[in-house]
Amino acid sequence: MRILIAEYAVAVDKSRSSSILREGKSILSTLVTSFTRCGHEVVYPSAGIKIGAGTPLNCDDESFEYVIEQESGRCDFGLLIAPDHLLAKYTRLLAENTTNLGCTPDTIELCSDKLECTRTLARNGINVPKIYSTGDSGQCVIKPRYGCASENTILSKTPVIETDRICTEYISGDNLSVSMIASNNNSLSLAVNRQMMEIDPNSHEFKYNGCLTPISSSMNQELFNISSTISSIMGCNGYIGIDFIVNEDGVIYVLDINPRPTTSLVGICAVMEEEIGELLLNSIHETLPNKVNFNGQHLLKIEDI
Repeated sequence: MRILIAEYAVAVDKSRSSSILREGKSILSTLVTSFTRCGHEVVYPSAGIKIGAGTPLNCDDESFEYVIEQESGRCDFGLLIAPDHLLAKYTRLLAENTTNLGCTPDTIELCSDKLECTRTLARNGINVPKIYSTGDSGQCVIKPRYGCASENTILSKTPVIETDRICTEYISGDNLSVSMIASNNNSLSLAVNRQMMEIDPNSHEFKYNGCLTPISSSMNQELFNISSTISSIMGCNGYIGIDFIVNEDGVIYVLDINPRPTTSLVGICAVMEEEIGELLLNSIHETLPNKVNFNGQHLLKIEDI
């Protein structure tokens, strides 16, 4: 089969040296290499970056939409990875021309709107941090309403209420995430990951430094159960990542839902026996296994990517 994997940072800007480009390239390489090992033909848009597997398609910022529209129609399956504010738009275009291996555009739009996503989870009984409004006080986390990863997320002593941001209570604890693959009728939890986060003492901005995966704890099954429930509520498909914080009393809060492959995938695939490519195809055919197997743990450091 012919498969299109499009990672936005790699496709539009070869000159960027930011961690976003490095993370995007690592995710793309992991996926393309896996599908290739499984015997599939894989193509990917690239602004000059080669990853050692698959076939690059010449692309840049101006031609990205055209390449997605044209090439998706020549493929049996496709998967898009892009910033949250662009992901639904380009996934919709891809899904009009081929079978989408990821979440639907509607689900992406809901998950990418941090404010509406948090409200939806709360309405469905999922424990989330309190959303601050005018008149509230206390230490809080301020992040873009439509944002990617921990970009422009800061710790503040006082709430700042703006239409393009979401302000929630700050909860100290263990930063964890669950990586899973969802289908219409089932979900497969891959791993619980320990997120390596730090807060810059000067800018007070949160920074993601990598993860340790998989971790084993007494809370794993509860985290998996919550993740499965969230997947059903939001109508997720394909690979998703759900971010949690567990406070000192063991109370679990859901922070974000990432409706696309995340950087944790790179660490997971380094030690997982199963091929992520085949698992994604299995999700389309409703043939996901009950579990996956690991050979040890992997410590993924962003500085090493």
